Amino acid sequence: MTATVPQPMTSLERRYRRLLRAYPRQYRAAHGDELVDILLESADPGRNVPVPKEAWGLLVGGVRSRIVHLATGSAWEDGLHLGITAVAVANLAALLPYAGAVPLWTLLSALALLAVLRGRLPVAFPLTLVAGVKAVAVAGGWQMFEPTLMPVYPSALTGRALFQDSSPFTVAFGYAVVLLGLLVLMARRRETPRIRSWWWPAAVVAVAWAGPPWMEEGTWYPLSLSRLATEAAVFGLAVAGCYLARDHRWALASGIYLLVRSVELSMNADSLTRQHLAYWGVLAVLALGAASVPFRRRRHCLD
Repeated sequence: MTATVPQPMTSLERRYRRLLRAYPRQYRAAHGDELVDILLESADPGRNVPVPKEAWGLLVGGVRSRIVHLATGSAWEDGLHLGITAVAVANLAALLPYAGAVPLWTLLSALALLAVLRGRLPVAFPLTLVAGVKAVAVAGGWQMFEPTLMPVYPSALTGRALFQDSSPFTVAFGYAVVLLGLLVLMARRRETPRIRSWWWPAAVVAVAWAGPPWMEEGTWYPLSLSRLATEAAVFGLAVAGCYLARDHRWALASGIYLLVRSVELSMNADSLTRQHLAYWGVLAVLALGAASVPFRRRRHCLD
């Protein structure tokens, strides 16, 4: 018997396989070769580039498949874990510009976020608790654990002192939401939380950055455009996830984060501007959209 010599991969096949990377690895392993064969058989002779409509369909199908793949397990537990992950990102973002002045506490907050991302809840709880106690103490002007020179001056990411526009209550509320969520998840212990994407730590810098400025100089409780864009993008992804998977886990996560931001804004109600209200309105509309789209009517073909 003679051995079969494998045929070299054509440029069209290579491009199809690159597009298939949009699908989860498990899907590609089970159906990738079969799907590529079908696409190659239906392609016009001599074609080296996929048809644009075909390429778009593969990309959309891959994203949809990834989102549906994520919508597995307990929706409320996963949504709760997503929500406290987002709040933990915001807690670390508040400290990041002051890492040079409070390096230990910034590191503890970063380790707490890392433990949440990796699903190490028993490790995340004490780290979050210690970092939260110190953050509340700084917000209140109290000394805790070690002497800290107050006010804590910023670095290049922002021009305001640490917690200058916040109260001890709002800082404590953000950490309390994470701690309460960790306790609930640890009490359930049905399944290990899903390991989160490394894009979450990347969002910390965008949320921490004070620019580009879009509010008048001297505005109390200023909000950066980078933070608004990052939060709106994440909420938009939550809407897309709820729409494609008909699942409420992303809506629950959005609601948890919106609750924390609403409390922070309400504590500065006397100083809010139209821009603050527009910011809250954008997040609220997206959160409501995420909660409502899973209930959309299904389309049925006529018999």
